[in-house]
Amino acid sequence: MKKAFTIIILLITGIFSAAAQAGTWSGKIDVQGTKLPLVFHLNDDKPTMDSPDQGARDIPITIERKNAGKITIKIPSIGATYEGQWILKQIVGTFKQWGTSLPLTLTPGEIKLSRPQTPAGPFPYAMEDVSFSNGDAVLKGTLVLPEGCSRKTPVLIMITGSGLQNRDEEIFEHKPFAVIADALARAGIATLRYDDRGFGQSTGDILNCTTEDLKDDALAGIGLLRERFDKVGVIGHSEGGTIALMLAAEGKADFIVSLAGNVVSGAETLLWQNRRALSAAGIPAETVDAYCKALGEAFEARMAGKPVPSADKYKLPDALKQNLAAATMQLQTPYIKYFLALDTRPLLGGITCPVLALNGSRDQQVDPESNLGALRNGLSDNTKNSLEAIEGVNHLFQHCQTGSPNEYRDIEETFAPEVLEKLIQWISEQ
Repeated sequence: MKKAFTIIILLITGIFSAAAQAGTWSGKIDVQGTKLPLVFHLNDDKPTMDSPDQGARDIPITIERKNAGKITIKIPSIGATYEGQWILKQIVGTFKQWGTSLPLTLTPGEIKLSRPQTPAGPFPYAMEDVSFSNGDAVLKGTLVLPEGCSRKTPVLIMITGSGLQNRDEEIFEHKPFAVIADALARAGIATLRYDDRGFGQSTGDILNCTTEDLKDDALAGIGLLRERFDKVGVIGHSEGGTIALMLAAEGKADFIVSLAGNVVSGAETLLWQNRRALSAAGIPAETVDAYCKALGEAFEARMAGKPVPSADKYKLPDALKQNLAAATMQLQTPYIKYFLALDTRPLLGGITCPVLALNGSRDQQVDPESNLGALRNGLSDNTKNSLEAIEGVNHLFQHCQTGSPNEYRDIEETFAPEVLEKLIQWISEQ
């Protein structure tokens, strides 16, 4: 789970004379303590919105300008609206979505973040646009071919973590998969990365899909690669690491790399995440225990196909009751029901290909101790396996202070250089 919080894609901008309404505007919305920037391009012909931290761009919006400097912007694709008032050189207003109202102030221009590791051309390797299908899902991606590439060149398919992401696994304008693919290509290793189904240029059902469907998407990509390469590996981050293990257990990969992969069940991981987050927020231990007990009971009910208990059943502070109610609403999706029960530990004994598993010592989204421990206990003996916690890095493999997801955006580093070196060395040895 690449995201410890639920990010709501948002909204808008405007202004009120023909000249003043043009151009780019931006602001930040506070989503559960996380400042999420939004960028609005006010073009009367084709107005759009970007959520750069999520890698979501060119989202269509509609603009209704009213008298006295009032503006209403609608984002049909996410069921959101924004109503604002032009005051001097800013727009002050309220964003509304799914019954939630949040303040949002927009100012001219766009704040650019420093991301020094993002690859920039010219590149000493070739790139091809490719397409492959899994049922009705059509996945669009980029095949990176190092200089002198042949059938003997090692190649890996790259699988993102949970949540909709583009082929670069972009978050907060970090592009970790682009950084990894660039480093591997310069070392003579090919990669295929692709937009998740229903996101970017890819199509496919996202409402009813589960991790099993996402695994089959990756398997279709492996099929494409086997037409051109003799040895095909998988590199997955977070949930992508889980999928890598699933594919290895099915004998579909020649070697795999799990980056902060989730090995224990989804229910265990989500409970661990919540306990860490509540404790870090200063919530008393007994309240944390009560909340996690309630959440665990909700998980068990959902997995058993039984009604989820109402949040009112529990003696919790009002804020946590509301949080619990919101969490239980998310349990209704097929994806979450499947994820809660997903546990790769029973599969590990059947994995015979080499496994590289790396976790960050300061990861606050996937517990490095329990997940690496599960791999050590479950994998069969293989001298090529390498399992390691990387000291001082977080879930995204950035050097960090605490590992909190709240730090991701403010860290300039996208991916720790020493981890890139470990990837290159281990993959080259395969």
